[in-house]
Amino acid sequence: MELKDKTMVITGGASGIGFATCEALMKEGLEGIAVVDRSEAVNDACHRLNSEAGGALYHPYIGNVTCEDFRRSVFADLKKRFGVVHMCVPAAGITRDRLAVKINRDTGASDLYSVEEFRSVIEINLLAPIYWAMESIATMAEDRHRRGVGRWDPKELVQGAIVLIGSVSSAGNKGQISYATTKAGLDGAQATLAKEAIFHGVRCCIIHPGYTDTPMVQALGDEMINEMILPNTLLRRLLRPDEVAEGIVFMLRSSAASGSLWLDAGWHPAT
Repeated sequence: MELKDKTMVITGGASGIGFATCEALMKEGLEGIAVVDRSEAVNDACHRLNSEAGGALYHPYIGNVTCEDFRRSVFADLKKRFGVVHMCVPAAGITRDRLAVKINRDTGASDLYSVEEFRSVIEINLLAPIYWAMESIATMAEDRHRRGVGRWDPKELVQGAIVLIGSVSSAGNKGQISYATTKAGLDGAQATLAKEAIFHGVRCCIIHPGYTDTPMVQALGDEMINEMILPNTLLRRLLRPDEVAEGIVFMLRSSAASGSLWLDAGWHPAT
């Protein structure tokens, strides 16, 4: 798929995989990239990226990705600026790791994973990326309707793409009941959206990275990384965000990419 002159939105774009994807797309000739993040650091990130790009390619938006009004306001502004959003990489995510069931050694009482935390992870990691993706597809569908164009025809070439951010944890991982559930859920969303969105000329893919050197993973602490993660990874190191970004850009570019890509660095979790 030709990326030149297309527009896109990236959530979680101020750091980690989101920021690395912004950098990786700099030389692709896009018309505009909306960089969404909950932190005001997104302003500095876009300033830095635009200075390197030599123009106003990156546009910052600050807000909560789970907020419906915020999401709609971003897309309303993007439609005014560019008309359509061809691509979306919803990369914002969180972890709230702990065992699903713990037993208090003193009382013998069980302690279940917090429902509130589970819902929070679902909102950010599962519902939000699906709805940012659907909103992007909607701009393409509306544009085709406005132009009086019906079902996409292969002669048109592929027009847009979504890349969801899964995880190797989607296969199950001790201590990640909420995170693993949301990432596995994205598999079902990808498979469904892929079948529906192609009607409008949009592909939908998912990439499953291994543990990546991002603020979210570093927050696990050196002990966890060195003792529980690196020994179970063939590369014996964390992935770099730019390595994951290369995989994302490949999936955006390649019209043959319509499923999942496991960028796992040889991750084999111990039982």
